[in-house]
Amino acid sequence: MNLVNLESVSHAYGPKPLLAQVSLGIEAGDRVGVVGRNGDGKTTLISLIAGTLAPDSGRVTHNRGLRVGHLSQGDRLDPAATVRQIVLGDRAEHEWAGDQAVREILANLLGDIDLSARAGELSGGERRRTDLARLLIEDHDLVVLDEPTNHLDIEAIAWLAAHLTARRSALLVVTHDRWFLDAVCTRTWEVVGGTVQRYEGGYAAYVLAKAERARIAQAAEERRQNLMRKEIAWLRRGPPARTSKPKFRIDAAQALIADEPPPRDTVELVRFAAARLGRTVYDLEDVTLHAGGPGQGPLVLDRCTWQLGPGDRVGLIGVNGSGKSSLLRLLSGSVVPDAGRVVRGRTVRLAHLSQELAELDPARRVLETVEEVRKFIQVGKREWTASQLLERLGFRGEAQWKVVGDLSGGERRRLQLLRLLMDDPNVLLLDEPTNDLDIETLNELEDLLDAWPGTLVLVSHDRYFLERVTDRCVALLGDGRLSMLPGGVEEYLQRRAAGAALTARAAAAAPGSTVAAATAPGTAAPAAPAGPSAKEAREARKELARLERRLDQITGKEATLHAAMAEAAADYARLATLDAELKELAAQKESVELEWMELAERLGD
Repeated sequence: MNLVNLESVSHAYGPKPLLAQVSLGIEAGDRVGVVGRNGDGKTTLISLIAGTLAPDSGRVTHNRGLRVGHLSQGDRLDPAATVRQIVLGDRAEHEWAGDQAVREILANLLGDIDLSARAGELSGGERRRTDLARLLIEDHDLVVLDEPTNHLDIEAIAWLAAHLTARRSALLVVTHDRWFLDAVCTRTWEVVGGTVQRYEGGYAAYVLAKAERARIAQAAEERRQNLMRKEIAWLRRGPPARTSKPKFRIDAAQALIADEPPPRDTVELVRFAAARLGRTVYDLEDVTLHAGGPGQGPLVLDRCTWQLGPGDRVGLIGVNGSGKSSLLRLLSGSVVPDAGRVVRGRTVRLAHLSQELAELDPARRVLETVEEVRKFIQVGKREWTASQLLERLGFRGEAQWKVVGDLSGGERRRLQLLRLLMDDPNVLLLDEPTNDLDIETLNELEDLLDAWPGTLVLVSHDRYFLERVTDRCVALLGDGRLSMLPGGVEEYLQRRAAGAALTARAAAAAPGSTVAAATAPGTAAPAAPAGPSAKEAREARKELARLERRLDQITGKEATLHAAMAEAAADYARLATLDAELKELAAQKESVELEWMELAERLGD
């Protein structure tokens, strides 16, 4: 059943036509992702479909009685209303508290927000999550979402994807989060040049189909050029002899990438990085760190030892508030640890992209702002001008001569990132660099970072970008340690889920808990497992000490391997062998850490 139909719809802002004679429809059960460059009309398209915007011409038809839920980029929350009033309305507490679906939405989106707080007291991210929770609790036939993953961490994004997939309503979503598109959407619309190109499948299928269309278009253009040359030859020499027509074979989608090399030559990049950085980049030695300063705020690191070597590309994962930004500030030197020390290599040239936008001269032109840092830069084996890099990151043509004061927040962030890269750093600390970037710009940034030789630490809620740009992941799990994640984001989600289940079981077994109180009179509650005996505790503590010594040995071996890699910078084969040994060592370390944590939990340490 069709829910919404667009017939020959056109719309423009000023002289720029965003949509021209677009006809399409959404059916019940459709889950459509909308992609395209910033400014090409994605938000305009979904606003027309949601009915919050009228077209300049054409017709938008809604099915009778259609219930549409629309999350726009800006909310209209009443600043005097409480979160409870906004999200739950006039529902009685027993009504919503007894609804499993409602409790799940509240727990995953508003778990850290006081329901009695007023909207005017909330941060921008908290207002966004409140608005999203309000929409999800309501029943809709069509849910229209504009950048729903903004202000959500990786864990919340994974939950939202599962929630939307399980809903029966149709879905239309604009997002730059490519993992989310693949996880949720079964169709993809690309808004480009005033038209809407339609593809089956999520982001991965869209990329393959678009590449195939481009290949066919290129073959057609080559054929047209050949025909033109033949026509010119016939006009000059007379009819040519009959020739066989060229035949074009349409390859399977997999063949498009069969001969594509890996995105990065890791050994080559490590060699360059080691030449630029030497043996030491960052060594954290027995460091203790609190997020709010010495002894203030949540504990981020507790007597932690960690090494960041030349050419390492590390993704840093953790829930909001776990201390990811604090760790980057520690590495940048803007905060000092409570205890321990941070050893920084002498040759480190650092660039730190924080979540706060740096002050830029609003009267300067975009190109001038970049060229004042540097006019040329060597990335990999190619030299780029400031203008060429600006074009790669979305500042095309006249956009390079815009005044900085006229730029949007997303454009300022791109400009800030480019200024950092133009300073030719050999260590990059990137805190949420993908905010407000469209998919095409993200692709260019990924390609640029692929050729950049140096050490990289990345914090990002964009799971696709995180796994695409980095080689390994570490997590802040709230235990004061930096935990290796050989399985990447998927392992992080599994470990978080396991930790939540363990916490729930412990809470259920605690005296006075809801579960304990629910036990019927005269019925014995399940006996709690007895703690270890004195002898078992002594043996367990000996084992803990052995594991700690093993961890120290592994850390020492890691340092030795990093030093050996720096010395073997020109020996590719040796570097590859050392890299394999380093990865095997990391896996061993992760296994020992897990064993230590399980033993410590049994002892109650």
